[in-house]
Order: sequence, then C-alpha cells, then structure tokens
Amino acid sequence: MKSDWTAADIPPQAGKRAVVTGTGGLGYETALELARAVAAVVIAGRSRAKGEAALARIAAASPSAAVSFGMLDLADLASVEAFAAGFRAEHSRLDILVNNAWVMALPARAMTADGFERQLGVNFLGHFALTAHLLPALRASASPRVVSLSSLAHRRGRIDFDDLHGERRYGPWKAYSQSKLAMLIFAIELQRRSEAGGWGLTSIAAHPGWAATELIANGPAGGGGLSAALGHAARLLGPLLSQSPAAGALPTLFAATAPDAEAGGYYGPNGFREIRGSPAPSRMIDEAGDPAVAARLWDEALRLTGANFPVRPQASIGDG
Repeated sequence: MKSDWTAADIPPQAGKRAVVTGTGGLGYETALELARAVAAVVIAGRSRAKGEAALARIAAASPSAAVSFGMLDLADLASVEAFAAGFRAEHSRLDILVNNAWVMALPARAMTADGFERQLGVNFLGHFALTAHLLPALRASASPRVVSLSSLAHRRGRIDFDDLHGERRYGPWKAYSQSKLAMLIFAIELQRRSEAGGWGLTSIAAHPGWAATELIANGPAGGGGLSAALGHAARLLGPLLSQSPAAGALPTLFAATAPDAEAGGYYGPNGFREIRGSPAPSRMIDEAGDPAVAARLWDEALRLTGANFPVRPQASIGDG
C-alpha cells in the first residue's frame, strides 16, 4: 500500500451505496469523501438538525453529491431496527457500512434505553445490532464492506465479562477502552464468521489516531476530577499532537475503499505512536484476535441485543 495514501486515492465509488453512522467529525468527513467519490451516502444519526447541517455542508462542498439523512439512535435497539427496516424497504443493496459513531469516557455511568452501559451500548452493541439488521442488504452487494471504528484506547481495555456494564465498578476510561476493544474484536470475528458461513463480507477495523473532534468536549471534559483534567489536557495538547478530522478519517476511508485493504485487517495512522499520519496496518493487543474471547463476546451480544446473524458452522467455532 502507498505510504502517503490520501482521499485523492479513493477509487471511484459510482454505483455504490454507503451508510455512515455519525453526523459530525469523522462521520461527516467519511461521508463527504465517499460522496465526492460518487457513492450514494446515507448519514445516520440521532439529531435531525445535525444531520441536515451535515447534508448542507456536503452539498456546499460537492454540489452533485447524493447524500441523505436517516434517524438512528444507537442507544435504542428499537431505533436501530427501525432505521435498518426503513433502509431495506427503500434499497435492496448496501455496499459499504461504516460503524463510526461513538461516545467517549462519559464522566458518570449512564444507561441506554435497553439498560446497557452507554458506551458499550452505543459504541458496540448498537453497531452489532445494526450490522445484523443490514446483513441481508450487505449480502446483496457484489463486494460488501463493513468498517468498524476502534481506538488506540483499545490497548488499555479488556472485556470484563463479570462486570460488562460497570455495575460494580465504573470508570470512564475503563468503559470506553472496553467498548473500543469490543469493536475491534467484533470486526475480526465478523470476518471469521463471514468466511466460515459464506456471507461474502469484507470486515475491516480502523482507528483515527488522535483526531481533533468534538468527542473530548462531549465526554471527559464534561465532568469533574481526573476525567475533566484529562479532557482539559487533551485540549491543550491537541493542537500540537492531534490531526484534523479529515486526516483522522483516512484510515476509515482506506478500509472502506482501497483494493489492497486486507479483510480482517486493522488500519490507523503511520506516524509516531499511531497518533497521526497516513493509513497503515495498526498494532492490536492479543485479546483482540483471540477467537475464544470473540466467540464469547459474540454470544453475549446476541443475547443482549436479540440480533440475528446466520448460524456459524459449529465445527469452525473457535478456529483461528
């Protein structure tokens, strides 16, 4: 792959249809570049005002862009199912699904409509259910891709099956890191199950490095104590260390469009400690690729969300 891959290297996406979760920051930049490459893009989010503002910005930057907005609240499984049902009713095929939206290091423990710890619920379980509901449309594509957003923070995470929702001990960064590790595990396991079950998907994970988005203001900077201190420090250091949301979206765009993006791969910036730079293969912790952990997390996500994926052949469960 090129060591200096940019949005100019995105292959033409004419005839392809994409769904990108998240209306601002990385989601906006991802949708913008896919639309510029002539994909038809649905931006999915829980705020119609923010969605319409994103559509207006994209139309101003690329007047011929084919973009639309869909209401989707990842913290509510009923909303996830309704969005997917509406999409499938209108479109027979989905070529690219970008599981992008997330919340970060919420200072106080909060819950989703379905009783999940909010970071796990929005960042992982909502996207898990969304992928399941959109799987028929994805399988109707000749070359479907699912890109799931992880984070450098996954390296500090572990899947705490005994306290998955932080009921006994909640920590903002503990919960965030767990949710981002879960997303990476999901991306890799989705590829395993696609290959075992003949689903035809290409599943890839990506992370943005340190992208200067609104997440700090909406997460750790909004509370007190250590989380607030980290948020304030991030705002001070951000201009020196971070990169723009447009640059942060490049690993996602590479994973979604590049012919040489590896199925089951993980991409992030190629600079110092993967904080910024051009897309390149990224380092992940051992737990992320552990098939036993992945199988257990998958089963738990099925139980919690009630989502339906095709049954994976029993003989392949736990295989590398």
